Amino acid sequence: MTVTAVEAPERPAHRDPDVLRWLGAYTASMVGDSIYFMALAWAAARTGSASGTGLVLAAGSIPRALLMLGGGVLADRLGPRRVVIGSDAARAVLVLGLAAVLVLTAPTVGVLVAVALLFGAVDALFLPAVGALPARISPPGQLARIQGLRGLAARGASIVGAPLGGVAVAAGGPVLAFATAGALFVLSLPLLLGLRIRPSAGPVRHGGKAAGDHDERTVTEERTVTEERPTARQDLVDGLRYIRRHPLLGPLMIVIGLSELGFVGPLNLGLILLSEQRGWGAAGMGWIVAGFASGAAGAALLIAVRGRVPRAGLVMCLTVLVGATGIAAVAQIPSVPLAAATAAVVGLFIGLAGALCGALVQTVADPAYLGRVTSVSTLFTYALIPLSYPATGAAIGLWGTGPVYAVSAAVCAAGGAVGLTFTALRRAELPR
Repeated sequence: MTVTAVEAPERPAHRDPDVLRWLGAYTASMVGDSIYFMALAWAAARTGSASGTGLVLAAGSIPRALLMLGGGVLADRLGPRRVVIGSDAARAVLVLGLAAVLVLTAPTVGVLVAVALLFGAVDALFLPAVGALPARISPPGQLARIQGLRGLAARGASIVGAPLGGVAVAAGGPVLAFATAGALFVLSLPLLLGLRIRPSAGPVRHGGKAAGDHDERTVTEERTVTEERPTARQDLVDGLRYIRRHPLLGPLMIVIGLSELGFVGPLNLGLILLSEQRGWGAAGMGWIVAGFASGAAGAALLIAVRGRVPRAGLVMCLTVLVGATGIAAVAQIPSVPLAAATAAVVGLFIGLAGALCGALVQTVADPAYLGRVTSVSTLFTYALIPLSYPATGAAIGLWGTGPVYAVSAAVCAAGGAVGLTFTALRRAELPR
């Protein structure tokens, strides 16, 4: 008699101890990030130099953009868990060290710029690795849910982090705020250390040979023994070539790049200028941002509960198109309540597109390349944001908010439209 093995059902992401540990560590790190940036802004403002304050706040984006791809290479070479642990530990030491320095002396622009540069460099390692880690701790069928949970954590961190940072600054100045941020980075470490890395779900290929089901240490050791280890530059070039030749990852990166370029400027700097022109003030802008955040949180909750959306590639492209239409509409709306409601619709559709895009990237990428793939998608988000601000501000000064929002919406919509031209992306499905 033949006995057929029955595969155990997947444990839902919200009941998986490893996913919950990762989510707790990620949330603590994100709240720590929010408090750190709040404290950095206040410490820079206390130097009394407006230009110095701007320099401090912009400094971190430079190493983040320059080193992000290298962070993806490091995540693939060492394993994302190790890189996340190391980077969170480094951030804790850096921020707590700054708090100790500020106890003894007043902040200077030079010290704060140095800290911002170092923090940005560590962020360039942290972001690709933390994005690549879910695929190493959860089966493919749960990765969409994890993207939803991650979105909820990110929104929650924004809601909690800024007020908590403000309270810390009010109670004890930047010193207490930096100490609080450092403590949260420390809190993430035992959670990360408790993670168990799953065997690779599919063949991991190095130099054309299948590595089979190995954890990150076994893959690294086997590669060292059986073949000459490539240089970091060769790994980077190999990763970029892999993305370019992949039937789904290449189109996904195009969608991410265009949609982020068209979306980020209007949401951030553009919204400030729009609120000033309409006389809505900071309170009106706050309601619009809250509308977007609530819509994005709703999208994250939907993905976290459902776990899978049929025709994920097609739905992702269509939701980008709908969200882009809402971006153009925001600049034409005369009242705050209607603008906030429209922003909620934009947040819902763009948030859903982002979660589906992240889940597709996680599920279709070979685990051996996931750190490099994540670094490219993260580079679009974190490098295009600072680059788009000057162009958005200058364009609004020349042509006004309406035309600039319309052009931005067209760029965002182009991401969805281009995605629809790729048959493989239109037909892409998430694992069951």
